[in-house]
Amino acid sequence: MTALADHIAGVPLIDQHAHGCWLGAGDRLRFENALNEANTAPLADFDSGFDTQIGFAVRAHCAPLLGLPEHAEPHDYWRRRSQLTEAELARVFLQAAGVSDWLIDTGYANGVADVSQVAELSNGRAHEVVRLEQVAEQAAKAAGDYASAFEQILRQRTAAVVGTKSVLAYRGGFDGDLSEPSAAEVAEAADRWRDSGGQRLTDRVLLRFGLHQALRVGKPLQFHVGFGDRDCDLHKANPLYLLDFLRQSGDTPIVLLHCYPYEREAGYLAQAFNNVYLDGGLSVNHLGARAPAFIARLLELAPFRKIVYSSDAFGPAELHYLGTTLWRKGIDRVLSGFVDNGDWSSADAARVVDLIAHVNAERIYRLDAGVRDDDTRV
Repeated sequence: MTALADHIAGVPLIDQHAHGCWLGAGDRLRFENALNEANTAPLADFDSGFDTQIGFAVRAHCAPLLGLPEHAEPHDYWRRRSQLTEAELARVFLQAAGVSDWLIDTGYANGVADVSQVAELSNGRAHEVVRLEQVAEQAAKAAGDYASAFEQILRQRTAAVVGTKSVLAYRGGFDGDLSEPSAAEVAEAADRWRDSGGQRLTDRVLLRFGLHQALRVGKPLQFHVGFGDRDCDLHKANPLYLLDFLRQSGDTPIVLLHCYPYEREAGYLAQAFNNVYLDGGLSVNHLGARAPAFIARLLELAPFRKIVYSSDAFGPAELHYLGTTLWRKGIDRVLSGFVDNGDWSSADAARVVDLIAHVNAERIYRLDAGVRDDDTRV
């Protein structure tokens, strides 16, 4: 093992966007469905979540932690997995991930560990990221003026959290007007939405209102970008549609999540705006053996102080571990190639690893108490 590979294997990670892992028992169908991000229906009878890049990666990298050989057959993997509870699996995989801090999106938390449970299961630290659309649903159920209720709930919920997140990509996409609506427009839209039941916010006026309220809070604002399930119109999740909004975003850090297949567009935006960052969470897991090529594209245009690590793991605890393993393996392959070709020094490669693994996230989310409010340098 080279010095660079040794450094990558041991560097602590901040997973700046993840969800909870399962705690309740489930069958094999649930597990295999969880290896497919895009399909919102049960997999076809002829299909298998194991016969995918992520399925092969689970068998290659997760099987040894369960006492199985690499590339264990699917039925052997499932049989061994079924001998452990989900909590036991979580302790195995989360503690092996080498993650010091988990930033947990609590916007969709049905049946999975909450922030404190992730911390306990992983023996690490966990921090909450508040989803704006969930705040909107709470405001719709509150008495009185919607805008005032939203602002109050958002202030209360963000007082002790590290950031906010929007799933605008799932609620109509980025294309179209994202300017701040007037108070009259918000009041009219809120009345209309409340009258309809206040479920699953898709009203563009209220979505825009929430984004601009998050900018006022000033904590990092995460956007789902690109790849996701089929409820997301992928062509409308191109981050270039966010250009006008980014021009209005001031100094609030904007973090573009996942990015595939728009990682190059996201890299351009990170270069063009001081407050824009990106990660490759979710995409790295689902690309499996092809993840190094994706990681290399993330490193093309985006400044290295603008790239952060995440897994976007949800459900099987394997995914929390697999994200870190594939990232470590992928960035080692990419950066070792740069070093071997004489384009980078080994010392520079190790420094970039540290930036992406934890230093950038510490700065963006103020996780390091030693970083002053006016300190914008690493």
